[in-house]
Amino acid sequence: MNNALAALERDLSWLPDWLVSATFIGAVTLLSWWLHTVLFRMVLRITANRSLFTRSLVSRTKAPTRLAFLTLAVALSASAAPLPATGAVFVHQVTSVLLILLIGWVARTTLHIWTTIHLRRFKLEAEDNLLARKHATQSRILQRVAETLIVIVTLSAALMTFDGVRQYGVSLLASAGAAGIVAGLALQPILKNLVAGIQLAITQPIRIDDALLVENEWGNVEEITSTYVVVRLWDWRRLVVPLSYFIEKPFQNWTREGAALIGTVMLYTDFTVPVARLRTKLEEIAHASPLWDGKVVNLQVTDFTESSMQIRMLVSAKNAPRTFDLRCEVREKMIGFLQENFPQALPRTRADLSAPREGENGHAGPHRLDGKLGPVALNG
Repeated sequence: MNNALAALERDLSWLPDWLVSATFIGAVTLLSWWLHTVLFRMVLRITANRSLFTRSLVSRTKAPTRLAFLTLAVALSASAAPLPATGAVFVHQVTSVLLILLIGWVARTTLHIWTTIHLRRFKLEAEDNLLARKHATQSRILQRVAETLIVIVTLSAALMTFDGVRQYGVSLLASAGAAGIVAGLALQPILKNLVAGIQLAITQPIRIDDALLVENEWGNVEEITSTYVVVRLWDWRRLVVPLSYFIEKPFQNWTREGAALIGTVMLYTDFTVPVARLRTKLEEIAHASPLWDGKVVNLQVTDFTESSMQIRMLVSAKNAPRTFDLRCEVREKMIGFLQENFPQALPRTRADLSAPREGENGHAGPHRLDGKLGPVALNG
């Protein structure tokens, strides 16, 4: 092989070295392009009946594997080409960096494919989507952390191929302590949110599509990034909250262990209202409503004052929006039932005078009963 290359060099000695090198490297590069095309088609046929992950990985890595073939071809041909020493070092340096970047590219693509296929097993659109929200939140947060680590490791490995970086590596590490303290103080909010993101991925106080009550605003978790959470409010506004908020401050999570909720409706009536009839009517409303989940329906007198009686009605539904709509339905129909059947049971102001008050010229003053004027009595 070496003799053949030496003979080839003697035959082409009249050509400039750079032209010979460029021609040789170009020819080997074209050969590697053709070889990659042939091998890639063979791999596609072999993996046609394999798992979705394998097929997706092969199809998505066509570009980086082709670049890897071309980079290796340039590196090998540069070793055999009549390049000057500085040119050969430069080519090897560039090809080494490219190969490291290509490995990082393939690693990031593999992570993205695995996460996407894993999340396809879970449907966030389902009514009982607790398990889906758990896996979606954990996978997306950990994916972002892993992608960050891949980028850092890839860039570090690429930089370590340069002699200057390796030479000053010790001094950089020696000064990293003081620099780390300064950077830590300057980047405290960002670092705090990054740590909070890892805590959220592990402990999961919130998940994707969780129903939250934050800062007296109700909405669903739409997106969890590395530093903040986007909450889609009920009126389509977006509330952006830093990740550290959910570690440091209390908030309400209405779907922590399940989406079903119990809705409360308060009713204030007169003491004369027939509670049993109201209880029967509430059960009738719940059974007739498609929003009710068939679990909880209850009516109790929970308190009273000198002028009214407080009645609490409980109904349950599968999720927060259905619970809100069911509460509104119960409130409207119970008020309509009272207005139609027991209008006298609605709250009113009472004033009862046991004896008429004598007025001027022998007339008795008017007395009130249930807030209305009673008959006027005349003396003599």
